[in-house]
Amino acid sequence: MTVDETIRQVLADHGRLAVPVDTLADDADLFGAGMTSHASVNVMLALEDAFEFEFSEKMLKKSTFESIEAIRTGVLEMTGE
Repeated sequence: MTVDETIRQVLADHGRLAVPVDTLADDADLFGAGMTSHASVNVMLALEDAFEFEFSEKMLKKSTFESIEAIRTGVLEMTGE
């Protein structure tokens, strides 16, 4: 799976979105799509498991998880890709 496919799968499994993740643009507001702050923590943990890293303390903020695009940026920064 690509990075984007993995992110979308994690969101589908853990994001508790009100709409199917495959209908969302990369820059769509995930919180506007129904993701709660509690669900974002589950997404964060699942991403750490999927990509085998831990988000740095500076990345533990709402904006890191506000869109697929923002998540991708964070994942790529943490994995060095």
